[in-house]
Amino acid sequence: MKIAIEIDPNLLESVMESSGETTESGAVNAALEEYARRKSAQKWIDSWGKIIVDDYSADALRLDDERRAFLDSIGREGR
Repeated sequence: MKIAIEIDPNLLESVMESSGETTESGAVNAALEEYARRKSAQKWIDSWGKIIVDDYSADALRLDDERRAFLDSIGREGR
């Protein structure tokens, strides 16, 4: 889709540098993809802890460890 929008040139340059994209379109698409990914992840994060299930199976404990590792990787407290 082709659209005309005004973009902060410093912000666009920053996205191009951090994403490794070499075109402005690529940088904008990369930024939009990252935004959508983070919003999706945030919905999952916000839902954690709303349903309490006492499950101490090996799978449940492994999933809890994975959840904590994910939260730690994005800078949120996992415990």
